Amino acid sequence: MKTVIRPYGDTTGDGMTQVSFTLPLPHDKKAEGAALQLAAKMGLEPAMLVHAKQMGDGFTFFVIYGSVRHLVELDKVVVVERDFPLLTAKEVNTVVKQKMRRKLSVVGACIGTDAHTVGIDAILNLKGIAGEKGLEYYRELKVVNLGAQITVPELVAAAKAEKADAVLVSQVVTQRDAHLHNTREMSAAFREALPADKRPLLIVGGPRFDELMTGELGVDRIFGRGTTPREVASYLVHALITEKADRKKAVAA
Repeated sequence: MKTVIRPYGDTTGDGMTQVSFTLPLPHDKKAEGAALQLAAKMGLEPAMLVHAKQMGDGFTFFVIYGSVRHLVELDKVVVVERDFPLLTAKEVNTVVKQKMRRKLSVVGACIGTDAHTVGIDAILNLKGIAGEKGLEYYRELKVVNLGAQITVPELVAAAKAEKADAVLVSQVVTQRDAHLHNTREMSAAFREALPADKRPLLIVGGPRFDELMTGELGVDRIFGRGTTPREVASYLVHALITEKADRKKAVAA
């Protein structure tokens, strides 16, 4: 496989790329010139304006098409690969029942001012997403969905009351990095409220999270766009049951 590649547009390796952005300018010739100047500074050369539309008072949305000289070095790309097996609902239920001998408790919420419950509902609610049932479908999982605009103290209190094994938080609102601030606040609150061996697994998800930031944000796992309930359920089994069992074996050895 090639280790160095360029974007593809009209012909292989031509570097053609499409970008979009908004400038705080009313739509006129000068605004279009400003957009092309910005595109040139971004490395698109030559840059072609393919779309411009005024978005309310004093703002214009642009789409620019052009060629970049930058190369992508695949051997330097760092991503979080799935490091656990993808289980069926039946397999998840069987492992939880046999190993935990009780229901696995999950508490989910959107915290802060975030009122977008589509993400958390897709993972937790019975209906699920993309043909997959949500965690409520798993008979060996006890799921509590707190909904939207839950404060961090409310989330901690609910996790304590439910004796949660895992806390799932969805963050869609990202203005001024609200998702990062809320996540750090949440992880700090759980560290303060519970000793390490009593803390639930902390999992966050949303379209703007960087999956490599788990350590920086103080959480156990970050899931990005496209995550399915099955992936989350499989991870819960892996982190709460399989990994714990492996650690015990290692200590015993």
